Amino acid sequence: MSKPVRLAVIGAGLKAAEYARSWVRMPEIEFVAAADVSEASRRRLADICGAAGCKAPRDFDDFRVMLAECRNDLDAVYVSTPHASHAEQALAVTEAGLDLFLEKPMVTSVIEARALIEARSKANNVAVIAFNGALSPLVQDTYRRASAGEFGELVSVSATIWEGWSSQYNGHWKQKPELSGGGFMFDTGAHMMNTVCLLVCSEFERVSAYMNNYAKPIDITCAVAARLENGALVTFNAAGEGPPGCASHMTLFYSKAIVRIDAWGAWREIELNGKSSTREIAEAAHLENPLKSFLRIRRGEEENLSTVENGLRFARLWDAIKRSAAHDGESVRISDIG
Repeated sequence: MSKPVRLAVIGAGLKAAEYARSWVRMPEIEFVAAADVSEASRRRLADICGAAGCKAPRDFDDFRVMLAECRNDLDAVYVSTPHASHAEQALAVTEAGLDLFLEKPMVTSVIEARALIEARSKANNVAVIAFNGALSPLVQDTYRRASAGEFGELVSVSATIWEGWSSQYNGHWKQKPELSGGGFMFDTGAHMMNTVCLLVCSEFERVSAYMNNYAKPIDITCAVAARLENGALVTFNAAGEGPPGCASHMTLFYSKAIVRIDAWGAWREIELNGKSSTREIAEAAHLENPLKSFLRIRRGEEENLSTVENGLRFARLWDAIKRSAAHDGESVRISDIG
């Protein structure tokens, strides 16, 4: 068996702790170091490792110090911090020549996306964005079949996502714009936008968007109408307030098929040439442990569809949505975004 991947964590919060409980039992990885401004979060991660009979990772309150001191003892870094921190930390990991597994959304702007792509090109490292959808076998199969022309030409897309997000995260960093980079559309809605960005196989051309903040400093609901360069039309609806729970439903209309799928790639239904299929369900392991996909990609066993390049398409869309919403739905041309 090959040596385990020596992994560091930047951001040892609740998401990292949730994953660590299963990751620490994987023989394919070894937790080497962890950086977080919270001592309690670092201690929790150390306790998780200890409970599994593993050595606690080296402990740092500054990710820069961790990268400087541990660079030669690492192979890859998982970044799980508030969204606005992603760009700086992902760049630092990439410039250190380490492979990167970065929580969604990739970055908060086109400028940051371009900087990360440039750094990745120079370092030639592996960079995977932890979007469950792009790493889902059902989404990947849909992408390949659509790209091969099996479904015919894309006509339009209708995508919706909803969650009792406003109440659930009241007072949380996700509702502080200086940390989050956006509201519900940029947080949970990022899964919807990213999966659509991948599946449409086209750049966006124009976007018109409306948001309602419901007296909060970030968007709670968002409605978007867009046109792709290939001529297809796309609508997004993100509803961040409502009953408990979270779900999504996306329908892609093609000239030969209708594909219904959720943002995370957990299920799919296909109508092809007038014949319907039963609902397909993805294996839970693909959704609950995306690190396995990262490791397969790193070994060259799986194509990486969750790329920094798709992250740039996502960033262009998000910048256009923000600009349009700030001007009461005025249509924004993506080429003006950069």
